Amino acid sequence: MKDLGAAKKILGMEINRNRSEGALWLSQEGYLNKILETYNMSEPKPTMTPLGAHFKFQAATEQKLVRDEDFMKFVPYSSAVGSIMYAMIGTRPDLAYPVGIVSRFMSKPSKDHWVGVKWVLRYTKGTLKTRLCYKKSSSFKIVGYCDANYAADLDRRRSITGLVFTLGGNTISWKSSLQRVVAQSTTESEYMSLNEAVKEAVWLKGLLKDFRYDQKSVEVFCDSLRAIALSKNNVHHERTKHIDVKFHYIRDIIADGTVEVLKISTEKNPEDIFIKVLAVSKFQIALNLLRVKSE
Repeated sequence: MKDLGAAKKILGMEINRNRSEGALWLSQEGYLNKILETYNMSEPKPTMTPLGAHFKFQAATEQKLVRDEDFMKFVPYSSAVGSIMYAMIGTRPDLAYPVGIVSRFMSKPSKDHWVGVKWVLRYTKGTLKTRLCYKKSSSFKIVGYCDANYAADLDRRRSITGLVFTLGGNTISWKSSLQRVVAQSTTESEYMSLNEAVKEAVWLKGLLKDFRYDQKSVEVFCDSLRAIALSKNNVHHERTKHIDVKFHYIRDIIADGTVEVLKISTEKNPEDIFIKVLAVSKFQIALNLLRVKSE
């Protein structure tokens, strides 16, 4: 890499800049190496995806917890998850979904959950040089993407909300989390995810305004036509009147032009990595769209 003199390290985050290319990279390779050494995961074979498709995570039963008690006494489960979470928040949006999954079981982890954490660490080992890339762009505007995975939580059947925002094509904000209430349909889960994305869009728009850049309208992309229609008017009144009033907040935001909600095909939505396990090829395509790249 050129311009190595511009490399800096701040709170475990490595910053590299290339003035001639107008590019900047953020990574945490050194920090992640220390994590792997701490949890004795420097030697295992790396994996290609953050979680395996075969994992079906559920809360452990009391019998399971009793059986695993002696083993789990010596497992630093919470510490390992917290260490991975720090990297996810800083430079690794590709870790958001697996961290959201394994962090559900912090209070009562089992052997099976620990296997999942070790899988995430194995993925981290194979992607140590993965970096967030920031480049100059002629189009300096906020763009958002959102999606939902309906009833993905096997314990309480809550859905997963995923959202990501870019500025000039550069990833600046991401989230993968369980929805607070149980959605009663796919449309409702998508609508609740869209609501979260619109709130984030309003906040980011206000933040840019503080820097004296006023974007007229923020585009938020969603792959559900029904959720988009519901966000603009109550087209399915009998089926959707049970939805809490607070989720209809987005209608006013859309009506006044602060946010514009648009349709995007599922294949082109980079948001999928925040709500489910993808095939390796699709996972890499999403990372490229978000400018999350390896050297």
